[in-house]
Amino acid sequence: MNNKPALQVTVTKQQHRFLSWMSDVLVYIVVLNLFEEFSHAIIIDSFWISILTAVLLQALIALLKLVEERVGDYFEQRNGVRPKVVGGFAKLVILFVSKLLILEIVNFVFGDHVELGHFVNVLVLILSLMAARALVGRIYVELGKIGSDKT
Repeated sequence: MNNKPALQVTVTKQQHRFLSWMSDVLVYIVVLNLFEEFSHAIIIDSFWISILTAVLLQALIALLKLVEERVGDYFEQRNGVRPKVVGGFAKLVILFVSKLLILEIVNFVFGDHVELGHFVNVLVLILSLMAARALVGRIYVELGKIGSDKT
């Protein structure tokens, strides 16, 4: 039986942010390359371009998530039904327009080197990216629970 005391590790905010971004980008690289491999709508010229695309998508999705949260918070602070309805509608518009914006930004940055398909392709891709990221996050949390049970 191992009677060693548990090792306590302190993680700074910067370390957590770095680890989160790095794991998200790695997950995005895998998902992008799987889509590129198995979907005819998505074309990425090289692995290097897929890495850069994953970093750009991570930045864009984080920025758009921040915008959505700010808009949601703005309308949540208002009283009444109308602000709640307008806030919900604004979030839907942001979700819809953001996919088109992502398509255009990726096209502007990478030109002919990256083709993410049309709106539906981008929607499925982004939902897959978010689902894969959530799955990895869930596994991370569950592993933390398992590790804390052995104290």
